[in-house]
Amino acid sequence: MTEPLPGHVVAVARDDAHRFSKPTRESITLIAGIGVEGDAHAGTTVQHRSRVRRDPTTPNLRQVHLIHAELFDEMSRRGHDVRPGGLGENITTAGIDLLGLSRGTRLALGSDAVVEITGLRNPCTQINGLSEGLMKELVHLDDAGRTVRLAGVMSVVLEGGTVRPGDDIRVIPAAGPHEPLQPV
Repeated sequence: MTEPLPGHVVAVARDDAHRFSKPTRESITLIAGIGVEGDAHAGTTVQHRSRVRRDPTTPNLRQVHLIHAELFDEMSRRGHDVRPGGLGENITTAGIDLLGLSRGTRLALGSDAVVEITGLRNPCTQINGLSEGLMKELVHLDDAGRTVRLAGVMSVVLEGGTVRPGDDIRVIPAAGPHEPLQPV
Protein backbone atom coordinates (compact mmCIF):
# COMPACT_ATOMS: atom_id res chain seq x y z
CA MET A 1 0.00 0.00 0.00
CA THR A 2 1.38 3.42 -0.92
CA GLU A 3 1.32 6.47 1.32
CA PRO A 4 -1.04 9.24 0.18
CA LEU A 5 0.66 12.38 -1.04
CA PRO A 6 0.83 15.08 1.63
CA GLY A 7 -1.10 18.27 1.19
CA HIS A 8 0.48 20.52 -1.39
CA VAL A 9 -0.10 23.59 -3.54
CA VAL A 10 -1.25 22.77 -7.07
CA ALA A 11 -1.49 26.34 -8.42
CA VAL A 12 -1.47 29.97 -7.31
CA ALA A 13 -3.34 32.91 -8.83
CA ARG A 14 -3.91 36.62 -8.40
CA ASP A 15 -5.51 39.50 -10.28
CA ASP A 16 -5.21 43.22 -9.67
CA ALA A 17 -8.75 43.82 -10.98
CA HIS A 18 -12.15 42.61 -9.77
CA ARG A 19 -12.68 39.91 -12.39
CA PHE A 20 -14.24 36.56 -11.64
CA SER A 21 -11.35 34.28 -12.66
CA LYS A 22 -7.73 34.93 -11.77
CA PRO A 23 -4.72 34.11 -13.95
CA THR A 24 -2.34 31.53 -12.51
CA ARG A 25 1.19 32.64 -11.67
CA GLU A 26 4.58 31.10 -10.95
CA SER A 27 4.30 32.41 -7.40
CA ILE A 28 2.31 34.76 -5.18
CA THR A 29 3.45 36.72 -2.16
CA LEU A 30 1.29 36.74 0.96
CA ILE A 31 1.46 39.79 3.23
CA ALA A 32 0.49 39.42 6.90
CA GLY A 33 -2.85 41.08 7.68
CA ILE A 34 -3.36 42.11 4.04
CA GLY A 35 -3.59 39.10 1.70
CA VAL A 36 -2.06 38.43 -1.71
CA GLU A 37 0.26 41.20 -2.90
CA GLY A 38 -1.18 42.77 -6.06
CA ASP A 39 -4.59 41.10 -5.73
CA ALA A 40 -7.81 43.15 -5.88
CA HIS A 41 -9.05 41.47 -2.69
CA ALA A 42 -6.01 42.36 -0.56
CA GLY A 43 -6.59 44.71 2.35
CA THR A 44 -7.32 44.93 6.05
CA THR A 45 -10.99 45.73 5.38
CA VAL A 46 -13.40 44.01 2.98
CA GLN A 47 -12.54 44.34 -0.70
CA HIS A 48 -15.35 42.33 -2.31
CA ARG A 49 -17.49 44.97 -3.99
CA SER A 50 -20.84 43.77 -2.62
CA ARG A 51 -19.46 43.77 0.93
CA VAL A 52 -17.83 47.19 0.52
CA ARG A 53 -21.26 48.59 -0.41
CA ARG A 54 -22.73 47.17 2.82
CA ASP A 55 -19.98 48.30 5.19
CA PRO A 56 -16.49 49.24 3.96
CA THR A 57 -15.08 49.15 7.53
CA THR A 58 -15.74 45.43 8.04
CA PRO A 59 -12.53 43.43 8.69
CA ASN A 60 -11.37 41.42 5.67
CA LEU A 61 -11.82 37.76 6.61
CA ARG A 62 -11.51 36.85 2.91
CA GLN A 63 -7.87 37.81 2.19
CA VAL A 64 -6.89 34.48 0.61
CA HIS A 65 -9.30 32.07 -1.10
CA LEU A 66 -8.33 28.37 -1.24
CA ILE A 67 -10.01 25.59 -3.24
CA HIS A 68 -9.17 21.90 -3.36
CA ALA A 69 -8.25 20.57 -6.82
CA GLU A 70 -10.30 17.46 -6.10
CA LEU A 71 -13.39 19.67 -6.58
CA PHE A 72 -12.35 20.34 -10.18
CA ASP A 73 -12.20 16.58 -10.85
CA GLU A 74 -15.71 16.16 -9.42
CA MET A 75 -17.08 19.09 -11.44
CA SER A 76 -15.47 17.65 -14.60
CA ARG A 77 -17.37 14.40 -14.03
CA ARG A 78 -20.53 16.54 -13.88
CA GLY A 79 -19.77 18.31 -17.16
CA HIS A 80 -18.07 21.51 -15.93
CA ASP A 81 -14.55 22.41 -17.07
CA VAL A 82 -13.01 24.25 -14.10
CA ARG A 83 -9.29 24.97 -13.92
CA PRO A 84 -7.06 26.55 -11.24
CA GLY A 85 -7.90 30.24 -10.83
CA GLY A 86 -11.19 29.75 -12.65
CA LEU A 87 -13.33 30.22 -9.56
CA GLY A 88 -11.30 33.22 -8.42
CA GLU A 89 -9.23 31.32 -5.86
CA ASN A 90 -5.71 32.35 -4.96
CA ILE A 91 -4.43 28.92 -3.97
CA THR A 92 -5.47 25.56 -5.38
CA THR A 93 -4.60 22.71 -3.00
CA ALA A 94 -4.55 18.92 -3.13
CA GLY A 95 -4.51 16.29 -0.42
CA ILE A 96 -6.33 18.33 2.26
CA ASP A 97 -10.04 18.25 3.13
CA LEU A 98 -10.35 22.04 3.26
CA LEU A 99 -14.12 21.97 3.81
CA GLY A 100 -13.74 19.65 6.81
CA LEU A 101 -11.29 21.90 8.67
CA SER A 102 -12.24 23.72 11.84
CA ARG A 103 -12.50 27.49 11.94
CA GLY A 104 -9.13 28.76 13.20
CA THR A 105 -7.11 25.98 11.58
CA ARG A 106 -3.81 27.27 10.27
CA LEU A 107 -2.12 26.18 7.08
CA ALA A 108 1.65 26.55 6.73
CA LEU A 109 2.29 27.06 3.01
CA GLY A 110 5.82 26.44 1.79
CA SER A 111 8.66 27.59 4.02
CA ASP A 112 7.28 30.87 5.44
CA ALA A 113 3.61 31.69 4.86
CA VAL A 114 0.81 30.85 7.31
CA VAL A 115 -2.91 31.48 6.81
CA GLU A 116 -5.77 30.96 9.24
CA ILE A 117 -9.08 29.58 7.97
CA THR A 118 -11.97 31.96 8.70
CA GLY A 119 -14.85 30.20 6.96
CA LEU A 120 -16.50 29.01 3.78
CA ARG A 121 -16.72 30.97 0.58
CA ASN A 122 -20.28 31.99 -0.14
CA PRO A 123 -20.18 32.29 -3.93
CA CYS A 124 -22.37 34.43 -6.17
CA THR A 125 -24.20 33.64 -9.38
CA GLN A 126 -21.26 34.93 -11.46
CA ILE A 127 -20.12 31.30 -11.24
CA ASN A 128 -22.70 30.40 -13.90
CA GLY A 129 -20.79 32.67 -16.31
CA LEU A 130 -17.92 30.20 -16.11
CA SER A 131 -20.18 27.18 -16.74
CA GLU A 132 -23.97 27.21 -16.87
CA GLY A 133 -25.44 25.35 -13.88
CA LEU A 134 -22.17 25.32 -11.91
CA MET A 135 -23.63 27.40 -9.06
CA LYS A 136 -26.21 24.69 -8.38
CA GLU A 137 -23.39 22.14 -8.13
CA LEU A 138 -21.33 24.27 -5.73
CA VAL A 139 -24.19 25.43 -3.47
CA HIS A 140 -27.10 23.06 -2.93
CA LEU A 141 -29.29 21.42 -0.29
CA ASP A 142 -28.42 17.97 0.99
CA ASP A 143 -31.03 15.28 1.72
CA ALA A 144 -31.59 16.75 5.21
CA GLY A 145 -32.26 20.23 3.81
CA ARG A 146 -28.93 21.72 4.93
CA THR A 147 -27.06 24.08 2.61
CA VAL A 148 -23.84 22.57 1.28
CA ARG A 149 -21.17 24.97 0.05
CA LEU A 150 -18.28 23.49 -1.94
CA ALA A 151 -16.59 26.62 -3.38
CA GLY A 152 -13.60 26.60 -1.04
CA VAL A 153 -12.52 28.34 2.12
CA MET A 154 -11.43 31.84 3.02
CA SER A 155 -8.51 32.81 5.22
CA VAL A 156 -6.42 35.64 6.59
CA VAL A 157 -2.63 35.86 6.39
CA LEU A 158 -0.84 35.49 9.73
CA GLU A 159 2.70 35.20 8.35
CA GLY A 160 3.75 36.40 4.94
CA GLY A 161 5.88 34.63 2.39
CA THR A 162 6.08 33.39 -1.17
CA VAL A 163 3.86 30.49 -2.23
CA ARG A 164 4.51 28.39 -5.33
CA PRO A 165 2.99 25.33 -7.00
CA GLY A 166 4.53 22.22 -5.46
CA ASP A 167 4.94 23.77 -1.99
CA ASP A 168 3.98 21.52 0.90
CA ILE A 169 1.02 22.44 3.09
CA ARG A 170 1.11 21.58 6.78
CA VAL A 171 -2.17 21.62 8.73
CA ILE A 172 -1.96 23.13 12.23
CA PRO A 173 -5.21 22.24 14.04
CA ALA A 174 -7.17 24.97 15.81
CA ALA A 175 -7.07 25.03 19.58
CA GLY A 176 -10.22 23.81 21.30
CA PRO A 177 -13.13 21.81 19.95
CA HIS A 178 -13.85 21.48 16.24
CA GLU A 179 -15.87 24.45 14.99
CA PRO A 180 -17.53 23.71 11.63
CA LEU A 181 -16.95 26.33 8.97
CA GLN A 182 -19.67 28.86 8.25
CA PRO A 183 -19.88 31.31 5.32
CA VAL A 184 -17.85 34.52 5.68
